[in-house]
Amino acid sequence: MKEVITLIKEQIQNLPIMFRVSKYQDKSDYQSHYLGIVWAYLYPIIQILIYWLVFGVGLKKGTSGSVDYLTWMVIGITPWFYMNSVTLDSSKSIYQQVGMVSKMKFPVSVLPSIKILTNLSSFWAMLACSIILGYLKGGVLPNLYWIQWLYYFFAMICWLLAFGIFNSTVTILVRDYRIFLQSIMRVLFYMSGVLFNFETNAFPAFFVRFLQLNPFFYIVSGFRESMLGEAWFWQKPMLMLIFWLTVLFFLLVGSHLHYKFRARFVDYI
Repeated sequence: MKEVITLIKEQIQNLPIMFRVSKYQDKSDYQSHYLGIVWAYLYPIIQILIYWLVFGVGLKKGTSGSVDYLTWMVIGITPWFYMNSVTLDSSKSIYQQVGMVSKMKFPVSVLPSIKILTNLSSFWAMLACSIILGYLKGGVLPNLYWIQWLYYFFAMICWLLAFGIFNSTVTILVRDYRIFLQSIMRVLFYMSGVLFNFETNAFPAFFVRFLQLNPFFYIVSGFRESMLGEAWFWQKPMLMLIFWLTVLFFLLVGSHLHYKFRARFVDYI
């Protein structure tokens, strides 16, 4: 637990630096493009439009009450795209820059967190697009349930921090891990309720309960329940407990591995 406290302290103490670095990375990624940083917002909107063209015409059947499929899907795919990008980016964050930061007074543990901040711009763009689309196509209006977005956003950040510090460390120790992680994320895209509503009578109860143990499933479902006004997060106490225990597990294991091997990261690379 001491290592977890140290990790959190490093995140808080270096928060201003993390924001500056993430802002710099946004600019450097698009500096050779004519539209520059605009692509950080334009790209996710293009993704939403592609899914609208693919799924908006053929799939008209409501998925959650009177809400059409496209609205339902876009609400869930918004946090998924963000979590998927952060997970894959943070897994290679230390591997790519450990040589540089090892020569500076800069805690390596904040590198995965910088990826969380860097990808936020596209997340806000997709979230705004999903809200507008939800209103225009599904008639979704703001309601009291929307306030729990704060909880699910906080839960999502905590999960990405814990999973990111774990993945970024294991990627250095086991070179094949990142390829394995990419394959797992492709499977989770279909098993996290992004495209299909598994929480129906059409699927066996034990199968649905198994899928609900997936932290990505918990976040995706939570964003939908918030926007569509279906349920409060405390109405599923067991799933909430399992989610936070999973976050704590990866945070403990990831922090332990990180501080145990951090001094030798350069040697492993």
